[in-house]
Amino acid sequence: MGAKPVPRLFFGARDGTETIEQGNRTLPQEFAVALSFNGTTQAVMMATPADLVDFAYGFALTEGIARPHEVEEITVVEGERGIDVQSWLVPEAEARLAKRRRTMAGPVGCGLCGIDSINEALRELPPVAPSPFRMTPAEVREAIAALPAHQPLHDVTRAAHCAAYWVPGGLFAAREDVGRHNALDKLAGHLIRHDHPEGAVVLTSRVSTDMVQKVAAIGAGMLIAVSAPTADAVALADHLGITVIALTRPERFELFTHSDRIVTEQSHAN
Repeated sequence: MGAKPVPRLFFGARDGTETIEQGNRTLPQEFAVALSFNGTTQAVMMATPADLVDFAYGFALTEGIARPHEVEEITVVEGERGIDVQSWLVPEAEARLAKRRRTMAGPVGCGLCGIDSINEALRELPPVAPSPFRMTPAEVREAIAALPAHQPLHDVTRAAHCAAYWVPGGLFAAREDVGRHNALDKLAGHLIRHDHPEGAVVLTSRVSTDMVQKVAAIGAGMLIAVSAPTADAVALADHLGITVIALTRPERFELFTHSDRIVTEQSHAN
């Protein structure tokens, strides 16, 4: 799962009396994960060492490197200081990659570390294709309420993000990581490798422009988040045809873009 116990001292106060207790706290692990394509490292991310094949597929998709059919092989190589996830692409994808070289080596919370071109960071993406997929307010709340049952790493560490995919009837898939971008890439990699109905991406993190870009690359028209979006993320989602729902709790949520995808119980049934 990518977690280990770490010794710690617990300080507390009860009835005016200070207490100190020795014990362990289970914390998530971070590994240096190199994402290599055709023998060249494209990015080094501090990530949770799980679902790494999904990570490679999802990163290739959401960063515009390669579509699933353009990935010929993925090999995970463990080393003393980290893990190298080696992907081998068809010549057409390798040629595209050569035009936009990006090297990332930074903290897990950063989504733009090392980008050498502002234009690449703000690259144009096609709008999400229109679809008849709709959700009721009750289903939005249901999607958020379902998250805790799919966060085993967060349960033991309280330090992991989750990205999930909701379809009518429940969560289709969920991935966790210490990095919010990593969790979403892992989810994307799983989705593109498995047939799935239309649904909504559900995040435990805030919504930034790069997260919206990744959701657009997945092709999902709805994004539901626990935290707030940035103003620029809302503007980008509006442009790309993505419904943004944020500050979501089991009893309430706020809708920012493309409200037509939220329908009443009666119209949803018709």
